[in-house]
Amino acid sequence: MDDFVFSAREAAIPKGLVRTRFAPSPTGYMHVGGLRTALYAYLIAKQAGGRFLLRIEDTDQERYVEGAVKIIHDTLNGVGLRYDEGPDVGGPAGPYVQTERRALYGAYADWLLARGTHVYRCFCGKGARDERGAEAPDGPVTQGCGGGCDQLTAEEAAGLAAAGKPYVVRQRMPREGSTAFDDAVFGRVTVENKALEDHVLLKSDGLPTYNFANVVDDHLMGITHVVRGTEYLSSTPKYNLLYDAFGWDHPVYIHVAPVMRDATHKLSKRHGDPTYDDLLAQGYLPEAVLSYVALLGWSPGGEQEMFTLDELVERFTLTGLSRSPAIFDKEKLTWLNGQFLRALSPEAFHDRALPYIRQAVQRADIDTRAVAALLAARTETLADIPPQLDFLAALPDYEASLYEHKKSKCDQPGSLAVLTAALPVLTALPDWTAEALRDALTALAARLGLKNGQVLWPVRVAVSGKPSTPGGATELCALLGRGESLKRIQAGADKLTAATCGTG
Repeated sequence: MDDFVFSAREAAIPKGLVRTRFAPSPTGYMHVGGLRTALYAYLIAKQAGGRFLLRIEDTDQERYVEGAVKIIHDTLNGVGLRYDEGPDVGGPAGPYVQTERRALYGAYADWLLARGTHVYRCFCGKGARDERGAEAPDGPVTQGCGGGCDQLTAEEAAGLAAAGKPYVVRQRMPREGSTAFDDAVFGRVTVENKALEDHVLLKSDGLPTYNFANVVDDHLMGITHVVRGTEYLSSTPKYNLLYDAFGWDHPVYIHVAPVMRDATHKLSKRHGDPTYDDLLAQGYLPEAVLSYVALLGWSPGGEQEMFTLDELVERFTLTGLSRSPAIFDKEKLTWLNGQFLRALSPEAFHDRALPYIRQAVQRADIDTRAVAALLAARTETLADIPPQLDFLAALPDYEASLYEHKKSKCDQPGSLAVLTAALPVLTALPDWTAEALRDALTALAARLGLKNGQVLWPVRVAVSGKPSTPGGATELCALLGRGESLKRIQAGADKLTAATCGTG
């Protein structure tokens, strides 16, 4: 093999170092399965003291989505998967965008064509499917291009190319026997060679298909471990045959089972399943999503379900990966997110909750830290916060029946009496704090011969207009302030008076 294949690019990669990559196509948002692939590749590299790379596979320009590369960068950085090499950080194996490596693929295809054994020029122009290098359709596989190009001599093919006839470069598959490889999850996998189509490696525009660019780039970037979905299990022999054609070592393969919506359907944005950005918009924490995604197809052993990224690096093992598809359970993610929220310090929870508090309450006089303290124990996702706080901005319209509460033995006439008695007590209160309010209202309950709840419930309903709130009457009154609280309590008394008169 000549010096071209043993290039300076290869010499720049340290030998014996575990190197993994995440190689997404910039075709839209980051899906849960893609994030899981990135995470597993990251964990494998970091656990071994290796390097984690980001490579953008953008050779399919028809599917390119503007802004998608930024989404990929932002997602990885947002969850803490810092890549050691990539388009925006550089590295010895760059460039890390496939369209910027175009000349490389042509040179490697020419090297194979010069030897004539493993590839051939195809002049058939069979259409878009072959140009994209897509997998064979369902049904019997037809080896060869179907137009006899695989039977052309090297001289005949070179003559047609020299005459300007467009062509693609196809991989020539063996016609008999089988090809086997070892996978870290599925063990020994064998594929009959007759099932392998002579797929396109280099398109007529000079850009490579996924099949070719993937192998060349993984080799030149020194990738030692490849993490990808099980949909590539049957294609892996094609890649290994390419490695063999160049005389290169195969990487370690780790094929992971898909993430499913249910037992029969994969996750799909088209069917309403969330992307990573969707989950953030729905109020999930990045660290909670990452911890949950790690468990989609991997078992750490034991009962622990909350993991920091550092803990995942320490605990992750290939033996814990499952061959069975994983079901994305939104309820389980919501529960886990709540656990992460409650594990935050009061200050950290306030910082995360603040944008959502401000979204619901525009008043500058609201003590956002006091609000956050009330929310911490009853928030599963950050998106739960605004609906819990809407009453702080304006008292909602509510029915007088809200004052009925069997457990607290509250009814409308009794609630009216409580609010009527509470107004002068609270008006005269010198200190408007939650503690002072509680002392005053519990003292009022004792004077009226009532349980504390029979006084606190009507006051809480009056100031919130809601059946449930984060915090009780005294905390809410303290947040709203004296003037607003007294106005709402008076409005509650007026509502009950009208209701009582209407039934009298």
